[in-house]
Amino acid sequence: MKRNKEIKHLQVDDIDANKLWDKFVFSNLNATFFHRAGWQRVINKVFNHPTYFLYVECSGVVEGILPLAHVKSILFGNSLVSLPFAVYGGVVALNEETATALELAAQELANSLNVDHLELRNLDQRHFDWPAQDIYVTFRKSILPTEEENLLAIPRKQRAMIRKGIKNGLSSLISLNVDDFFKLYSDNVHRHGTPAMSRNYFLTLINEFGNDCEILTIFSNTGAPLSSVFSFYFRDEVLPYYAGDDVSARELAANDFKYWELLRRACASGLKTFDYGRSKVETGSFAFKKNWGFEPKPLCYEYCLYKRDSIPQNNPSNKKYKLLISIWKRLPIPVANTLGPFIVKNLG
Repeated sequence: MKRNKEIKHLQVDDIDANKLWDKFVFSNLNATFFHRAGWQRVINKVFNHPTYFLYVECSGVVEGILPLAHVKSILFGNSLVSLPFAVYGGVVALNEETATALELAAQELANSLNVDHLELRNLDQRHFDWPAQDIYVTFRKSILPTEEENLLAIPRKQRAMIRKGIKNGLSSLISLNVDDFFKLYSDNVHRHGTPAMSRNYFLTLINEFGNDCEILTIFSNTGAPLSSVFSFYFRDEVLPYYAGDDVSARELAANDFKYWELLRRACASGLKTFDYGRSKVETGSFAFKKNWGFEPKPLCYEYCLYKRDSIPQNNPSNKKYKLLISIWKRLPIPVANTLGPFIVKNLG
């Protein structure tokens, strides 16, 4: 395949190139938090996956980027993904010529790595002739100027749950201490039968992205941690990304209070967008986010299939994982937290 653009590979230890990459990410409205250069270091350090952060640069100016990682697993297949562990990815470029050159380079790389498929986690469709995954949506909404306006914009039944949390005397605390968060998060995913990320992963995120990470934890009126969320901040957006709760959180409306606190604080800080993240269609999290008045927007994950006849379905909704999920739920938490990182690293 012929390309006119020179494709470069971002090196982890090239400080100047990393700065140029991130300057492009922060200035391009189509880029996301998951396009930041730091994800290459996180994926290398925590998951040990080979990364290929491709970019086009001319006279000291980046014109386009495409971050990729190679995830090879006996259980879940062999893939080149933009970007694993992220809800958004794909190419971001100043023009179509650069975007096409980067995507052609990704296809050449996929062939050289002998992968089963190439996956681009786009926000919008780019290739109408590529197979596409249609089970995921994202929920994004503008943050209104005042706390009262934001509260009134939430549907009545959901507002009642927020007020229930306030009435129960719940309180919130911002921190970068992962202990309470990780206990709630790992317990939550275990109850759902899925493996947890490692505690080290969250520490690495904080070390890499600093104050652009935040943990908000909700406590009962007796001081017990009930619910927690690990969020990212990017430009004028807040992205609650990982969350967990105690079994008593629902009765006390701690989850509802948690997201209201996050929204309220974001409004007070002058942020403009609340990104509720990805959910699978017709799941509990999908319904929960719709109840807040957020409208789903389909995500367009596009694929080049090389050694597959269909798009992979490596998610809990796949019936072939039903027995494994049932077994996982029965594992003691310490065992699940020990084994989990070895499994989740291969899911991407």
